[in-house]
Amino acid sequence: MTVLRDLHAEHGATFEERGGRDVVRDYGRPAVAHRAVRNGVGTIEMGYGVVLVEGDDRVEFVDNAVSNRVPDDDGEGCYALLLDPQGRIETDLYVYNAGERLLLFTPPAQAEPLVADWQENVFIQDVEIRDASEEFGVFGVHGPQSTEKVASVLNHAGAPEPHLSFVRGSIADIGVTVIASDALPGEEGYEIVCSADEAGDLFDAILNYGNAAAPFGYASWESLTLEAGTPLFETELEGRLPNVLGLRNALDFEKGCYVGQEVVSKVENRGQPSQRLVGLRVEELPSSEAAVFAGDAAVGEVTRAVDSPSLGEPVALALVDYDLDTDTALTVRVDGEEEAAERTELPFVEGSDRSGRVPKYRD
Repeated sequence: MTVLRDLHAEHGATFEERGGRDVVRDYGRPAVAHRAVRNGVGTIEMGYGVVLVEGDDRVEFVDNAVSNRVPDDDGEGCYALLLDPQGRIETDLYVYNAGERLLLFTPPAQAEPLVADWQENVFIQDVEIRDASEEFGVFGVHGPQSTEKVASVLNHAGAPEPHLSFVRGSIADIGVTVIASDALPGEEGYEIVCSADEAGDLFDAILNYGNAAAPFGYASWESLTLEAGTPLFETELEGRLPNVLGLRNALDFEKGCYVGQEVVSKVENRGQPSQRLVGLRVEELPSSEAAVFAGDAAVGEVTRAVDSPSLGEPVALALVDYDLDTDTALTVRVDGEEEAAERTELPFVEGSDRSGRVPKYRD
């Protein structure tokens, strides 16, 4: 559950459940909030699961489990995956080296099973692992004016760079860690972390101190990230091979063995997985899992679609056959009818930054 449900409700929030956790869906006008982020700056309480890993062997232990190299230095982070033996994504996560501990951000439903699995696999290593999701508040600050916003409220540090690096400072006398985000909405952005008992005061400070920031929820997050061409765990990543998605920023092919690495490396060497993630412009809004056709042949399915506030038309992400010719005429089934769909390069909207998750393929 959000650590600030009552405070969000005072701002007119409605809620939805994600991974067993209540998060803000919107504050009444998600399209208006979307445009506020695209044109200025907005803030959202992130519904992460948070895992703490401590002990002398913490870096080695986590590095042996995930698909990317865990940084050795305090103040650095990485985006990584946990894969099953078939190379499919069990979860994605951010790993931050915070000195004597690692701080991991996961999708909300993934923290508890991750902790249980890793605790069973600790043998002689000096490692302690626990679910700390209720101990922290995490707020995203995104938009082309987010750097100015952070600079206007952050004391004792400057805005961090590059992506996934972080600094420590204070906002309104609250101790915070400020992370340079990896631009999932396609805009400059930061994540600000504090203790849960100070989250209400921090949220108020982010909204009202310095340059004002508009509050937004996950309805706007969905439309922002889709316009940016960013695949998300629940809709595009879970259960899929990362190479199928062109998710190259989560993989280190030169590091030591981790579960699923051999399968992923073989797919990489083969060069062409069976499907790829593409953008579609459509005349009518399809549902997720709507079939994509080339003539009478089914060639893929929609993973996510929204009415784009920036473009004023429906757009969708879809997985389609990898070798499908880019000039092939496509349709999407909407309410039993075939509607024309135009394949387009991602992202749909070029913002002030671009996420490393935007698909990159080797043709």
